[in-house]
Amino acid sequence: METIDLAYFFYTYRWYFRILFMVLILVGSLRAFKGRRKWIPAVAAIPVVVVIYFFNFKMTADHMFLQPQRLVFKQKSDNALSDSSVVIAVTNKGEAKAYPVRFILYHHQIRDTVGSQPVMVTYCNVCRTGRVFEPTVKGKPENFRLVGMDHFNAMFEDQTTKSWWQQATGEAITGVLKGNNLPEVESTQLTLNKFFLLHPFGKVMQGEEASKQFYDTLGRYEKGKTKGKLTRTDSVSWKDKSWVVGVVLNKKAKAYDWNILKEHKIIHDVVDNTPIVLALSDDSQSFVVFVRNSVEQTFIIRNDSLISDQQRYDFTGRTDDGTRLKPIQAYQEFWHSWKTFHSETEVYQQ
Repeated sequence: METIDLAYFFYTYRWYFRILFMVLILVGSLRAFKGRRKWIPAVAAIPVVVVIYFFNFKMTADHMFLQPQRLVFKQKSDNALSDSSVVIAVTNKGEAKAYPVRFILYHHQIRDTVGSQPVMVTYCNVCRTGRVFEPTVKGKPENFRLVGMDHFNAMFEDQTTKSWWQQATGEAITGVLKGNNLPEVESTQLTLNKFFLLHPFGKVMQGEEASKQFYDTLGRYEKGKTKGKLTRTDSVSWKDKSWVVGVVLNKKAKAYDWNILKEHKIIHDVVDNTPIVLALSDDSQSFVVFVRNSVEQTFIIRNDSLISDQQRYDFTGRTDDGTRLKPIQAYQEFWHSWKTFHSETEVYQQ
């Protein structure tokens, strides 16, 4: 239901409601404590107080899912993660960093800098949405905390205005800044092995000991093997929990079935009059999307290289002579999430 503004109203004025209800509870309890057996209402009040405490304080989103206290990055030779780990990679000014999905899905956001640029790496495991933003609002640095979720997507609250921001789109959906968007930072989802092949001097984030018990250390989620109702994967296409690759060009959204991409490894298409190509690595996890030079240009994929007219492009879209295909930001996502936040999306048909 579209109740976010109502929820925001209740949350903004929550202390007024808390005080009101506390007064009503106190007034209503006076008669109970006038009886001879005062211990009965006293004992009955204990579980009420416990429930109030846990639901209003201990079980709030920012207390359940904590940001890492200290970030540690290691190069390939010192890294403890498996090559098959799926990561969100960010590169800037010659620096490349990888953030493992198995860690981000607990923390929900990682604050860091890449090539001196501040970044906010986010992930929502219920929507399977990985997004990287520049944590600035109207050109000014901002801090955010996880406050809850709407339509199963994580929401963040900025520290200054207390507006709520949607993780899947980076848009403020309620509050003073409603309608504003966080600047998005280019990122790629790929395996750690592919990351180090493309960025030999890159570094990968390591898990912190304090959060180890909350991590998906076996990577079951990223492989689509979890059984939870909210995080499971549908193997059949176009179900709520099916995987899609989503792209947006000039505000035109289009979704591509992951099963089709796995079958063909490469897809040629046109979105808003722009010819594009989607490619899937041999590891069946890493994927990229580029703008084609023309509608007539076609590719084959061999050993994770895109080949067209005897020109070979690596998985970053670069050739040996330094030319490069223009990358397009693309996302792997649950179908229910993509169609919710891109209600007018097109669907790719073979």
